[in-house]
Amino acid sequence: MAKRKLQPVIVPEEVPLKLDLGCGPNKLEGFTGVDIRPFPGVDRLSDLTKIPWVLNHAEEGGRIIPGDVPLGDESVSEVYCSHFVEHLTGPQRVEFFNELYRVLKTGAQARIICPNWSHERSYGDPTHQWPPVCSWTFFYLNKAWRDANAPHVGYTCDFDHAIVGLHDPNDQWVSLRNMETKIIMMSRNVNTTTDVIATLTKRPAV
Repeated sequence: MAKRKLQPVIVPEEVPLKLDLGCGPNKLEGFTGVDIRPFPGVDRLSDLTKIPWVLNHAEEGGRIIPGDVPLGDESVSEVYCSHFVEHLTGPQRVEFFNELYRVLKTGAQARIICPNWSHERSYGDPTHQWPPVCSWTFFYLNKAWRDANAPHVGYTCDFDHAIVGLHDPNDQWVSLRNMETKIIMMSRNVNTTTDVIATLTKRPAV
């Protein structure tokens, strides 16, 4: 009887965990939607102000079942977070970005979108917290910059950042001008830039 040839065991590749944090009803396609409220499209319920982050299932009616999926160190491949950070207080933002650093894989990226400090959109919502978010917010997330300029803050994270967008409103007074003028306006004029868009890249732990 011929000996049966053993077939190699195929180990499936790890499925990347991509999170849309604070997604509300507008979850980004291809991401797991996370929010404290059970909006349509939300896949996991979580209070992102509580550290460490835990992703919970929800029963019918939106009641949280605690402790479903604690997020491990370096367990997340990509994060998208639009119009959430501005709802956090200053101390909560420190905890948020430190926890984001913990759960992201080294070299992974997070896209952060917030109302820009110089637009009325930043102040119009009574649930937005002080201070407003600006381009300088993201310098504080880099350890080398912090060590030299702001050793007093409580961040332990270490991100490189790039401001990849300063979104101007659908306003012809702005949008029809040449790029050089728009860049000057966005950095110097109020009500010119609705959102600041940053990409954070997790640096290796030292």
